[in-house]
Amino acid sequence: MASTTIPQGFVIQWDNDLRTEASQKQSRLMGSVTERGSITGESFTINRLSDAGLLDEKTQRMAQTQLAERDHATVVVPMRDFYRAEGVDRSDEAKLLANPMSGSYMDALIAMRNRRADDIIFQAAGATVTMKDATTEALPAGQKIVAGATAFTKAKLIQLRGLFRKNEADDLAGEELYLPYNFRMATDIMSDTTLTSADWMASQFLQKGDVSGKWMGFNWVPYEGITFDGTTYTTYAWSKKGLHFGEGAVVGTVQRRGDLQNLMQVDMAASYACGRYDTKRVVEVKFV
Repeated sequence: MASTTIPQGFVIQWDNDLRTEASQKQSRLMGSVTERGSITGESFTINRLSDAGLLDEKTQRMAQTQLAERDHATVVVPMRDFYRAEGVDRSDEAKLLANPMSGSYMDALIAMRNRRADDIIFQAAGATVTMKDATTEALPAGQKIVAGATAFTKAKLIQLRGLFRKNEADDLAGEELYLPYNFRMATDIMSDTTLTSADWMASQFLQKGDVSGKWMGFNWVPYEGITFDGTTYTTYAWSKKGLHFGEGAVVGTVQRRGDLQNLMQVDMAASYACGRYDTKRVVEVKFV
């Protein structure tokens, strides 16, 4: 049976280990976004400039300088707070293979945090953002590929790739593209009769029976949190510059709860947020 009190040194060490493990064990989607690091405050901002267009032609000698002005825009991304506490009754501690003071509870909390981070990132891709001037910006229809009563096929993937090229937001413009996929997308692609032998080799369908890796210019990331309304699936593709992710303070504690018969409580608190940089670097795809 564990002692009545928990040494302060262990509490500090547990908190330090939790933070270290959390920073090392990233979620599946965190590597696909621009990480803004540790955020202090209730929000962070994403600043952007409008497209510069073409260089102006000089038509007169020694003419007066004409200054041009670029439009500035600022997206405000509010931080969101999260907390999880788990308790173990004193009478159960000696029976547990997973001791609450060992790494197993810590690993479970970090796994929950990673799933939450993935959900925040995925939902941010299609969310309406709020600008500093209080206006809002939704993902426009031109950045959405409708379901059209069809599955996720190579044809939709080609259309998706074309939108990023049209917006100068693909690898040719120095961007890295990401596409979360679920079991349905993998099944649809592997069942697509339009795939060529080169497709099969590039995506390693035959060798691995999966789509993960890089194919058609996208890094395919397995993610089962893709939205499903009972009929239609909705996923998003984005460039790494298209989504910005920020993380607030991460804190973990271990304590005895005298108000709950001295059970042991382990918990984790953290703040996270993700915002869309602009609409040109995100595309919504629906399929059935």
